[in-house]
Amino acid sequence: MGDVVIRPGMRVRYPRTGTAGTVVRIEEIRGNEFAEIDTTGLLYRTDQLVPIEGEIEEVKKVRNPSDITDYEHLREIESTEDMQDAYDQVTGVGAG
Repeated sequence: MGDVVIRPGMRVRYPRTGTAGTVVRIEEIRGNEFAEIDTTGLLYRTDQLVPIEGEIEEVKKVRNPSDITDYEHLREIESTEDMQDAYDQVTGVGAG
């Protein structure tokens, strides 16, 4: 959303949902750079994140050990070319 380079340790917000947290790691997937945020454990495209200052409200998420990991889920979605095309075209929450 800007020319700011997102790196591990930065505090960021995903404006579409208001999710905020600290970047844990950066990963490149099919030419797009994603950042994992500590508060959700999910990956967000770095070009959609905004650096923030101040306190981050802590949100606890309970994970079930039997749940599929986020990475495995992402790989499953990417394995279908039609799904990948749809994923690349999403421009907003609920869009499709």
